[in-house]
Amino acid sequence: MAEPELDDESELDDVERAAPRDDHRLLPALVAHLREHRTELREEWERRIETTHLLQAMTPHEVGSETTSVYDNYVEVLETGSVDALQRYARDLSERIIPRGVETHEVVGIVLLLRDVLARSLFLKYHDDFDVLNRVLDAYEPAANRIANTVAVSFVEERERIIRQQQDAIRELSTPVLQVRERLLILPIIGVLDSQRATQLTDQLLRGIRLNRARVVVIDITGVPDIDTTVANHIVETVDASRLMGASVIITGLSPEIARTLVTIGVDLSKMNTIGDLQGGIEEAERQLGFHVTRSEDS
Repeated sequence: MAEPELDDESELDDVERAAPRDDHRLLPALVAHLREHRTELREEWERRIETTHLLQAMTPHEVGSETTSVYDNYVEVLETGSVDALQRYARDLSERIIPRGVETHEVVGIVLLLRDVLARSLFLKYHDDFDVLNRVLDAYEPAANRIANTVAVSFVEERERIIRQQQDAIRELSTPVLQVRERLLILPIIGVLDSQRATQLTDQLLRGIRLNRARVVVIDITGVPDIDTTVANHIVETVDASRLMGASVIITGLSPEIARTLVTIGVDLSKMNTIGDLQGGIEEAERQLGFHVTRSEDS
């Protein structure tokens, strides 16, 4: 593949006129070069992205739009030395492309490709004077590496934030507080109950009690395989907190293993109203609320 012609004698003269101790003039000169050859350098970068099979989850139009923005932000950071705007852009970019399935290694890969494309263009421009070339690269490489690191860190942070949001949403869905009657709530729990989830459970339950003005809550742990001392004590605290909110708690679905655990670890069982299964718990809750359920005889 032919490399783009990037020769520019006027800019080379500017760099050559800079004294060895006047290296602060090098970055403005190379920034001007990168802006002048923006189109061909960006197109070369896109070709390399395609060749290395990166960003395949995005359409060619999307790749073209994003590479244009990344290129301009990249050059701006080289010029100003400030990464604040780049960090904001990297976060915005991450929000757009993470849902498309773009992986961290792809983002790091395209930024490194851009760094290399621009470095090669500088080599082609200044290769006739190795002293000037070395000074240009000495000015360019630290800034380019800082940009690559900034984009990578911003992407990873945004990805982790999205993962945390998804985990929180999953936890919300996995511990729904359901109103089955006026003043009666059910909290069915399925899966591993750790300290973090137990804390979230308590928060959701107390909000549900307040919102629905609940007087009785049935917590069903049929789907919980096991609990430890910390979680067991947290359940007791949840019962106490619910009472302070004006709601009594009925716990249903204790397995033999969990029952033995509660006895072994010395949980204060006097604070727990336990019923064998969910239906029995609902019937007890309805009795406490004053509801009378009658069965119709089969005709």
